[in-house]
Parts: sequence; C-alpha cells; structure tokens
Amino acid sequence: MEFERARGVAGAWRQVESTGSTNADLVAAAADASLPHLSVLLTRDQRAGRGRLDRVWQAPADSALAVSVLVRVPEVPPAARGWIPLAAGAAMAHAVAAQLPGRGVGVKWPNDVLVDGRKICGILAEGTGDPDAVVIGSGVNTAMAAEDLPVPTATSFAALGESCDEDALVADYLAELDRLLGALAASGAPGVHGVVAERCVTIGREVAVSLPDGSTLRGRARALDAEGRLLVGDRAVSAGDVVHARAVG
Repeated sequence: MEFERARGVAGAWRQVESTGSTNADLVAAAADASLPHLSVLLTRDQRAGRGRLDRVWQAPADSALAVSVLVRVPEVPPAARGWIPLAAGAAMAHAVAAQLPGRGVGVKWPNDVLVDGRKICGILAEGTGDPDAVVIGSGVNTAMAAEDLPVPTATSFAALGESCDEDALVADYLAELDRLLGALAASGAPGVHGVVAERCVTIGREVAVSLPDGSTLRGRARALDAEGRLLVGDRAVSAGDVVHARAVG
C-alpha cells in the first residue's frame, strides 16, 4: 500500500490524483467535526496552490508533493497558537534532514525549509473558521528537475541528486508535528521555542525584510521572541518576506 507508514501516523488519509489546492479542500472539509486531528490530504498534482503573501505555487505533475494536514489544537493556549506555523516548519525540516544527512537543512523564518541555503519546501497555515482547528499546507519539491525549479534560490531532492522516500518524509513530518503540538499544548511557547530557534537559520544573519506596509527593514536577525516574532535589530517582526544577505559572526 502506498504511503503505508504515513497512513499509520495520520488521523485520516485521503490521496487524490490532482486538485486545485489541498489546503482549500481541507479547509472546506474541516467543517465536519468528525474529521480527526492529523487528517491528511495529499496529491502529486496541485494546480492552483498558494503560498504566503498570496503567491501562486505551481509545479509540474509528479514533481512535488502537496500535503495538507488538519490539526485540532483545543489544548494549545490561544496566546501560543502563533507558534503553530513555526512548529510546522521545524517539523518538516526534521523530516527533510533525516533524508539528507550531511547537508545543511534549516528554516528561513517563519517556515520555509532550506537545503544548503535553497528552498525545498514552503508552508502555509490557514484558519478554518473553528479557532481550535488549523490546516497546514506544505509543498515539497521532490522529483522536480533542476530546469523546472521556479527560481534560482529553489532546490529539490532530484536537483540535489537524491531520491525522496515520500512515505518516510510524510510519516516523519506528521510524527514530529504532532510531538511539537503536544509540547506547545503542555508548556505553551517555551515548549517549542528552543527547537524552532535551533532550526532557524535566519538567526545570526543580516537580513532584508519586506514589511506589509511596503517598507524594508534591514539589520541582523538576533533571535525569536516569546511570541515567535523575529527580532531584527531592536524591532520585532511578526510578518514579512525575509531575504538572507550574509552570515555574520
């Protein structure tokens, strides 16, 4: 059975040949209260995907995995729920790193997964209308050829000369995501701060952050604060598009 290991971790599983957006489909399905925590919708052919800042996310069929997960988080304190997308990024980085030993795998704040400085996965978390339910979508470049990568700063397992064990990737991601959500529920932000910060390769770098008001903030990314915001110089950034400039010592 395809994705046998991942199916064993998921609360419910649905795999489709193609769809417009796994996130949109799962957000709509989440109105069914019987749909359990860690319900998964997956496809290798997503035709109208969206990234952060309403960017279009497109990939040739069978070149990437689109994986959306419904998480039910009634026990996570409302003040700590901003950490959910950050935890998802850390969980996916954990899963990717398990398949690429020896390579530099980390997270560009807030949750883009990078390999050797290039993006292999983007993540988008969306509300469902139920404050206790969130859908987290991930687009992972698996078999995408180098010539099909959308930008020079992207990469894929195939472009790295590697094969992706998709079953292991999804299973490891779901298990680590569930573990981090459990820590968030048990301890609030301190339960995940250390793990997320350790995975975040933005910390310690000079960055340029395009802010929602159209301005650009430049400076050194120093740390993550208690709310998961990126501290750049003396400012806390809660939303923005980050570009890494250079490493600093």
